[in-house]
Amino acid sequence: MIDFRSDTVTKPRPEMLEAMMNAKVGDDVFHEDPSINELEAFAADMFGMEEAMFCPSGTMSNEIAVKAHTNAGDEVICEYNSHIYVYEGGGIAFNSFCQVRPIPGNRGRIKAHQVLDSINPDDIHRAPTRLVSLENTCNRGGGSCYDWNDITEISNVCRDHHLNLHLDGARLFNALAETEQTPRQYGSAFDSINICLSKGLGAPVGSLLLGSSAFIKKSRRIRKVWGGGMRQAGFLGAAGLFALKNNVHRLHDDHLRALKIAEALNKKSFIGEIMPVETNIIIFEVKGSYTAKSLAEKFKENQILVIPISETKIRIVLHLDISPAMVNETIQFIDSL
Repeated sequence: MIDFRSDTVTKPRPEMLEAMMNAKVGDDVFHEDPSINELEAFAADMFGMEEAMFCPSGTMSNEIAVKAHTNAGDEVICEYNSHIYVYEGGGIAFNSFCQVRPIPGNRGRIKAHQVLDSINPDDIHRAPTRLVSLENTCNRGGGSCYDWNDITEISNVCRDHHLNLHLDGARLFNALAETEQTPRQYGSAFDSINICLSKGLGAPVGSLLLGSSAFIKKSRRIRKVWGGGMRQAGFLGAAGLFALKNNVHRLHDDHLRALKIAEALNKKSFIGEIMPVETNIIIFEVKGSYTAKSLAEKFKENQILVIPISETKIRIVLHLDISPAMVNETIQFIDSL
């Protein structure tokens, strides 16, 4: 089966499994797990941030960040297709008692002037604006990447207005593979960053939340309250460390393979708009004789899994477990339709 549903479906390769089996472990709640400590220190240094904290999922990392940056009744600004708004089960309201100001952007990306226009005045009738959250790459934007100048301008607006700035960087390394920026530049622009280890980087479980020492100390308390304190987590930490050291450089290969599949789709009359393919995600419109659901079923009959994300759109995600041969087989199937 060729599984394009998400880059979360990857399985550890033998080298990663070996690193996991040989991991030194301890109790992470007591800060005594050597592998987790090494992973956190490695990631913090990579981004030039003071500390990092390992979490079971990117959703937990994002939700902890919102909780740590806000007070009940505050408002969070984000693009209306953001993962923290669309795909985290209402967690901002449930966990942090905050409301969201979702604003429309361009394929998941917003501009500094939009942030500025969305900041509430100091008025007892309005929720205090406290946090801005960006997503890079943008999942529902088809893996779109932010322009660095836009990030810099948004960061400046946040600092001028004493707002916290969080990055949902679940697929940040995909963006870094296609741009000229470095992790440390991102570390200087944001108050907190979430990076996912279990998507394109191929680890089985886990994300990292990065920030200042004071922020991470507060975040560890929140993680504990939410049941995210882990004991001998070093087996997972070793996988994450292996991913950061070995699987970042190859992400561009996924992007090139995504472009090849998009080119094949573009030749078909039943395919409508295809979002620009910048990284490893293809989102395309289905029309004519197929619906998104029926076309996905046709793929499945031929041992290819894709995911309908609406009645008219399908998403394909390239990742570590998709080989060149699988890409060729998929293109051959598309050509046969």
